[in-house]
Amino acid sequence: MRAHRIGVVGAGYVGLTTAACLARLGHTAVCADIDESKVERLNRAEVSSYEPGLAEIVTEGLQAGRLRFVLGARAATADADIVFVCVPTPVGANGSADLSQIYGVLHEVRDALSSGTVVVIKSTVPPGTTDDVGRLLDRSDLDVVTNPEFLREGHTVEDFLSPHRVVVGAGDAAAARRVAGLYAPLGAPVVLTDPVSAELVKYASNCFLAMKLSYVNTLAELCECTGGDVDAVTAGMRHDPRIGAEFLRPGPGWGGSCLPKDTQALLRAAESVAVDFPLLRATIDTNEAQPGRVLRAVRTAVACSPERPVDGVRLGLLGLTFKAGTDDLRDSPALAVADLLAADGAELTGHDPGVPAGTQAAGPVRVVDDAYLAAKDASALVVLTEWPQFGELDWARLGEQMRHRVVVDTRNHLPPEPLRRAGFRTYGTGRSAG
Repeated sequence: MRAHRIGVVGAGYVGLTTAACLARLGHTAVCADIDESKVERLNRAEVSSYEPGLAEIVTEGLQAGRLRFVLGARAATADADIVFVCVPTPVGANGSADLSQIYGVLHEVRDALSSGTVVVIKSTVPPGTTDDVGRLLDRSDLDVVTNPEFLREGHTVEDFLSPHRVVVGAGDAAAARRVAGLYAPLGAPVVLTDPVSAELVKYASNCFLAMKLSYVNTLAELCECTGGDVDAVTAGMRHDPRIGAEFLRPGPGWGGSCLPKDTQALLRAAESVAVDFPLLRATIDTNEAQPGRVLRAVRTAVACSPERPVDGVRLGLLGLTFKAGTDDLRDSPALAVADLLAADGAELTGHDPGVPAGTQAAGPVRVVDDAYLAAKDASALVVLTEWPQFGELDWARLGEQMRHRVVVDTRNHLPPEPLRRAGFRTYGTGRSAG
């Protein structure tokens, strides 16, 4: 395998993982960021991301001399033969993807790129962006390729080194094969296609997963209204190979850095070419309704009525991140629920293994470093994130801290028997109270 000189622009969880893993595969990788203190920390192998294995392979790459971190995009790209652009594409004012950071990087590095360099758009971008980038660069001696990432937060190293597929979109077949060759040692299926199709693969995948989650949350509501048990329903569904087992767990809604922005971006992309996408619109609307369902469930559990506010009630929240295994609070459904509970008058104390005590990013929630502190004097505990640690708590001890032994388990995450033995009344999602 030929070793390449890789430039990576952006040291977020995608860029950092890309640079470190390509160094692990034997390439030389230079990763750039605009945060000077972050660059200094990374060159000392200080990785703050909540990503198992990432700190180890960063250390390995630095020690082997195959990985280093620099300030500014030009410093990472001038000597590279393949450049990965891994900068954020957040939701813009109208819901479409904001590509300003991508275009800013390309303007910065355009004249510094060596002839023959392949520019790889790793960021999630709307259909047509790769072609737009080629026109912006306006250099016939460069190739522009899109290579969308499929990295789950909390599993980025695992997903990069053991991918389900590698997707490369390019107008030039040789450039596509060159980028695909980087992943050859991983033995993953490779999809080589045109840029627009490759861009759509990422959006189509994430939006399909979002639809599954909204679908199962609506099933949970139907079960609550008819006396069914959503866990039994989904257990029966999972055995059908056409449906599969993943993304069939109900909860307080989906969030994070990808699904909310990608569903909005694909919807806007469809609207821009006059394509009606009611299924995707319903997926988003259903998700936006979930925090309100949780509020009504908490009211029912604490105040015995879905319409009676929980004004002055102390509640303990277990979980604040958008999912377990990450420290990411962006678009967290747990915080959306917390905002509604606070507006309803509740006093909120929360604990999350990924969020340090005292953090201000949790809005109305006073964050503590211990689940038992979150439970102190609470009229109910509300489980909002599926951290495995919560299933291992001493529920008898928790009950002793609380005013009332009530749990609202929005994820159906907790084992029921320890709670029953400790005298708790449990309210789940899509099933009867226990």
